Amino acid sequence: MQILETHTAIKQENPIRFQEYGVAIFKTITTKSALKKAIKKGLIFIDDTIATTSKYIKGGEKIVLIETEKPASFKRPKLKLEVLFEDDFLAIVYKPAGILVSGNKFLTIANALQQNLKKSNQLDAVTPHPVHRLDYATSGALLIGKTSKAIQQLGEIFKKKEITKTYFAITTGKLCIGGAINLSLYGKKASTEFSVLSSLTSKRFTNLNLVKLLPKTGRKHQLRKHMASIGHQILGDKIYGDSNLILNGKGLYLHAFSLDFKHPFTGKHISVSKMVPKKFIKIFPEFLALSNSK
Repeated sequence: MQILETHTAIKQENPIRFQEYGVAIFKTITTKSALKKAIKKGLIFIDDTIATTSKYIKGGEKIVLIETEKPASFKRPKLKLEVLFEDDFLAIVYKPAGILVSGNKFLTIANALQQNLKKSNQLDAVTPHPVHRLDYATSGALLIGKTSKAIQQLGEIFKKKEITKTYFAITTGKLCIGGAINLSLYGKKASTEFSVLSSLTSKRFTNLNLVKLLPKTGRKHQLRKHMASIGHQILGDKIYGDSNLILNGKGLYLHAFSLDFKHPFTGKHISVSKMVPKKFIKIFPEFLALSNSK
């Protein structure tokens, strides 16, 4: 048995399950699914005992990752990311459309974070790790944790709905001025508020609408499913609507515009935004003025 990495657990105010604490404490294990696989294979030991997902971490435990039979060399993808905000605890980066946040693919945002972010000087510094997801086809602001405690605290902020996420989309069909969509997804409550900022007539799409979206919950594909459910699919969405209602080569017109929340360590209000891609402006040139007034 050869030890690859060793980590000493940071003291916790309240014990936390290892499946939550262990994400990103090792360079080669940056997702919860990867952590579970390593635990299942018996590659992680806590105080010389094989780790389990249900093990509670109090602080001071010696956590060890051992080598597999044929360790694969891990190379970071060469992907330059735009960093919108960064300090010693967290970062916000711009995720382009057409790239996965994380997963089994080589080219992901998660795999590219180390080469784009500064290493944290905190004692519980870990491999930078996304704390929420954006769809493969969605562009926009993505929140990253750089320390073990930051990943935990930011996760709590999302659970407690103490973060405001603002999206912009272009939808099809004649749409009312705005409202709320309350439609359960995956057996759980899901809510989205929307308001139409501008509309134009279209021979092919009847109408195109520039829409501001405020998700009040965070279900998978929530915005896409909610807009399709009221008959106004997001332009370019081949999955949750008419696959003919697309602009070839332009992708999905959904953009995560901004994140607003209270910094869990400094207490300062963080408000970071990223302007929509040029393809939005080509359809609605007035967006620049509208976005400054909303």
